[in-house]
Amino acid sequence: MRRADPTPQPAIDEAYVGGLAELARHHGITHTGVAPAAVMHRARAAIRQRIDDGLTAGMQFTFKNPERSTDPSAAVAGAQAVFVAALPYLVDDGEQQRADETLADRSPLGRIARYAWRDHYAPLRAGLRDVATRLRADGFRAVAFADDNSIVDREAAYLAGIGWFGKNANLLVPGAGSWFVLGCVVTTAPLPAAAMPVSDGCGICSRCVTACPTAAIVAPGVIDAERCLAWVMQRPGIVPRALRAAVGDRMYGCDDCQEACPPSVRLGHRHTSQPGGEPLRRVVDVVGMLSLDDGALERDWGRWYLAGRDPRWVRRNALVVLGNPPADEPPTAAARADAAVAGYVGHADPVLRVHAVWAAWRRGLLHLVPESDPDPDVADEIAAIAAAVAGHGNMGTQ
Repeated sequence: MRRADPTPQPAIDEAYVGGLAELARHHGITHTGVAPAAVMHRARAAIRQRIDDGLTAGMQFTFKNPERSTDPSAAVAGAQAVFVAALPYLVDDGEQQRADETLADRSPLGRIARYAWRDHYAPLRAGLRDVATRLRADGFRAVAFADDNSIVDREAAYLAGIGWFGKNANLLVPGAGSWFVLGCVVTTAPLPAAAMPVSDGCGICSRCVTACPTAAIVAPGVIDAERCLAWVMQRPGIVPRALRAAVGDRMYGCDDCQEACPPSVRLGHRHTSQPGGEPLRRVVDVVGMLSLDDGALERDWGRWYLAGRDPRWVRRNALVVLGNPPADEPPTAAARADAAVAGYVGHADPVLRVHAVWAAWRRGLLHLVPESDPDPDVADEIAAIAAAVAGHGNMGTQ
C-alpha cells in the first residue's frame, strides 16, 4: 500500500508572515517585523565599546555575554530569522485616572515608570508563544524571548524595520514613539526579512538629552548607566549621594527622556495597551511599602527587577523618596513619613541605615541622626551630614 504524501509545508512568504502578525495582534501587539538571524555586529561593537568606556555600572543583562546576546544562532541552532514584536504600554487617560484615585489619601506616594504600571510582558509573551507554536506546527524550530538576556531585542527590532534608535537609546516606532515593550521569536523558518531599517527620525531634536535629570545621555544613543536613574533604582548598593535629590519621588524607573520626546508625546496615544488584567499601579504608598515584610513585598512587587531578588533595594528606594519631600507636603503625609524614617534610622541593615539617616536630615529630623555608627558607610553618611550642618558642604541639592 502506498504511503500518503506528508502534509506539504506552507509557502514561507510575506503572506505567511502576515498570518503570524495576526496571531500576535490578538494579544495587543501592534507592530511586527522580521530581522535576519545573522550576528548583530553593530550591536556587538556598541556593547563592547560601552564596557570599555566604563558606562555599564555593573549592568549585566545583554552586556554579560555580548557574543551570545548578539547571535540569534546561539539561542536557536540553525536560526534563519527573528520575528520581532512590539506591544504598547501607554494606557489611556481614563484608566490612569481611576488608578490614581485608589491611593489619593495615602501620600506620600512614589512614582513608578510606565512600563511597570502592570505586567505588559505577560500579553507580549502570550502573543509570541502563539507565533512560536504556529512555526513549530509547520515543522520549524522556534523559541520565544521577552524581557530576556538572550537577545538584544532593540537591535533586532531595528533590523526588523520596526523603528529607529533615538538619542535616548530607546527604539522609536514611526507614528507611535517609544512606549513599547519588545520581544521576539527566533526560528529556523526562512521568513523574509525587512528590506532595510527605518531611517533616523530624530533629526536635530535633542529634547531627551536636555530633559535627563542627571545628564546621563552622554552622546546620541549612548547612556552612562552610572547616572541613569532607571538603572540607579535597580542596581544594588548605596544610591550615590549626588543622585539622591534627582531621584525625587521616583520609586522605580524613570520616564523623563521619553516624556520629553516629541514623537512619543504627540503620537503615543495612537497605540495604547489593552485594558484588563491586573490592576494598574502608577504610584505606590511609600510608607505602606516600608511596613511590608519580605514575603509581602515579593508578592506585590516581585515582577520588578531587583538585584538578587532582594527586597532591601525596594526599601532603599522608598527611603530616598522620603528624603525628597515636596515643599507643599500635607501635614498628615509628613507625619507618616517622619515616623517611617524614624523607624529605619536604627535598622539592622546598614544599607538602609545610610538612606534613613540621609532622609532624616533632609526632612529636618536632625535629632534622629546618631553621632556615630560602627558601619563605615553609615559613619561616612553621618560625617557628610555633620559637614553640611557645619557649613562645610552642601547636601541640600544632593
